[in-house]
Amino acid sequence: MSAPAKITYTSASGDLDEFHRRFDTALAGVRRGAGARRPFYIDDVPIDHGDEPLLDVSPIDTGLVLARFARATVADVDLAVAAARRAQPAWSGLGWEARLTILRRAAALIRKRKYELAAVMSLEVGKSRLEAMGDAEESADLIDYYAGQVEEAGGFRRPMARITPVERNTDVLRPYGVFACIAPFNFPLALSAGMSSAALAVGNAVVYKPAEDTPLTGLRLYEVYRDAGLPAGVFNLLVGDREVIGDPLWQHPGVDGVVFTGSKAVGLRIHAGLGAAGFIKPCLLELGGKNATIVMPSADLDAAAEGVMRSAFGLQNQKCSATSRVYVHRDIAAPFTERLLERVRAMRMGDPSERDVFFGPVINPGAVARWQRVVDEARREGVILHGGDRLAGGVFDRGHYVAPTVALLPLDSALFRDELFVPLLALGEVGSLDEALARTNAVDYGLTAGIFSREPAEVERFFDRVEAGVCYANKRTGATTGAWPGAQPFCGWKGSGSTGKGGCGPYYVAQFAREQSRTVIEEAPG
Repeated sequence: MSAPAKITYTSASGDLDEFHRRFDTALAGVRRGAGARRPFYIDDVPIDHGDEPLLDVSPIDTGLVLARFARATVADVDLAVAAARRAQPAWSGLGWEARLTILRRAAALIRKRKYELAAVMSLEVGKSRLEAMGDAEESADLIDYYAGQVEEAGGFRRPMARITPVERNTDVLRPYGVFACIAPFNFPLALSAGMSSAALAVGNAVVYKPAEDTPLTGLRLYEVYRDAGLPAGVFNLLVGDREVIGDPLWQHPGVDGVVFTGSKAVGLRIHAGLGAAGFIKPCLLELGGKNATIVMPSADLDAAAEGVMRSAFGLQNQKCSATSRVYVHRDIAAPFTERLLERVRAMRMGDPSERDVFFGPVINPGAVARWQRVVDEARREGVILHGGDRLAGGVFDRGHYVAPTVALLPLDSALFRDELFVPLLALGEVGSLDEALARTNAVDYGLTAGIFSREPAEVERFFDRVEAGVCYANKRTGATTGAWPGAQPFCGWKGSGSTGKGGCGPYYVAQFAREQSRTVIEEAPG
């Protein structure tokens, strides 16, 4: 039997026929288990108050209820934080070697269960098979990468210089205590596993809230940690609405820090609200983007069109890293646009859990309404070159399907500035690289950016001038997307992040601990 494929967001190696066979088997298993009532967990105890459940509905087919989840209450937030505070000292006291052993078992379990995990995410989020498997593979790689950071740093303990002969100085990073981990829907396993494992690796306990749209993936992550041997209370799962439990969680006085991925508006509110404690709590935020790709006259236009299409419409543009605007030099605007539209028209659309489907539904009715609003705005301001309508017929009538849309717009349109998180690509013409860079930088966000140019001086100018943390040149497999642990640190600048040090990178884990200097005066000899 051939080796199954190893999938990232931009590449696959191995036997794809075997991959699809295993994926089909996993999908059938997830569908068989659909509809069951599921609890949340505090201190490894399942909790269900018997109230009206949170329905976990597939955006692919809204008639498919994947699970019926018990809803947590504000009182449960108190219980979860208390459980985490009780469990944290012993977890920290295990020592870093023992903690990493458990976390590496969790990574191994994700790899063992990756087909089921990917099948859940495909149905729960509307991810294509390759996107869903990339999410699962990245989750395991993130845990191992962060464990490696702790190991390489010797548990973040190092000897320091002596000022006098009788002193011994040591620098130690110690955990804060309890982190609230609040995750988004779009990468429900990778972002949840990455944020939580970094906190856990240095000795924190975690209270975790998955997105309302992806509680089943959140439950599967809890089960991975539990089965890997994480002690009770160290990782607690709460399911429910942001208004009911999300805000009380990050505002809880027993929470020592917050790690959050989501919208800029919510992130800024969390950042400002944490000051109410009377001191500054750590607040690690990744807050989305309004990512630009620049296409210059020297570009390989086929590569540029392919890269923009994949980055703009992978996961229906519901990635904080997705290309949402393109600045194309007017000298090659016509041939580039023709190539881009050819590729958009050729995308296979439909149920993304099926083999070879690239473009699926948006996540929920709110996203459909937002797409309709911005399409209407694009029609008023410019020209819809492709799309602009709801998809209809067959599977499209059963889920949240909208057409991938490309719009030629005036450069001062708000659609070049506002994060939309729906499949609308804004296209604008510019006269120079400097104009494109000025336009690229004239937004609140600074997450990813890309350029297509075969002029080395232009590429270097782009890297030196662009205000973004994750930058790509000539990336055919995704103009602004595809970061991977240890390869592309995922750091948001400006309104896209809070710390200047991103996930997937070498400085991430240390942010979950605080520094302590230890000086011991030793008795002088003689």
